Amino acid sequence: MQTYVITRANGWANADELKAAAARSSQIGNEEMPDKVRWIRSYVTTHEGGRLGTVCIYQATDPEAIREHARRVGMPADAITPIADTVIVRPDPTN
Repeated sequence: MQTYVITRANGWANADELKAAAARSSQIGNEEMPDKVRWIRSYVTTHEGGRLGTVCIYQATDPEAIREHARRVGMPADAITPIADTVIVRPDPTN
């Protein structure tokens, strides 16, 4: 599987919508498409008007599998970019 960054800008009106989408995303990825997509992590972003978006890290067989997963969940996949390499300077901060 290849690792990808998926940008989802302005996808949700609030945290409750995002939480519901995350639950559906996990269910579809883990139960319906486990051999095609793996959700690794997401960073939640704030946009104009308080809407939320995400920058997600996934592993997938190809971009089409990511698009299919997003379609089944009912969420955007505005940009899908393959990751060439990872450079870790510091671990992700925790809240």
